[in-house]
Amino acid sequence: MKELMRSNDAVLISFVGALLNDADIAHFIADQHMSILDGSIGVLPRRIMVDPDEIEKARRLMRESALGHELTTESR
Repeated sequence: MKELMRSNDAVLISFVGALLNDADIAHFIADQHMSILDGSIGVLPRRIMVDPDEIEKARRLMRESALGHELTTESR
């Protein structure tokens, strides 16, 4: 799996997850249960990981959705 993006914004993570679901892009959200460790204050970012075969499709989707600025540096 390759990292598409990371964020502390739970709404953004949820939105991007929904975009990927709608596009049938295989992904998972890593570190979503880390809030147990940070006391639910949102300090630790969640990562959206995408299948390497679909990373370019996911990056294109993010750019087309005006979310290109949210891509991790290596994903831009």
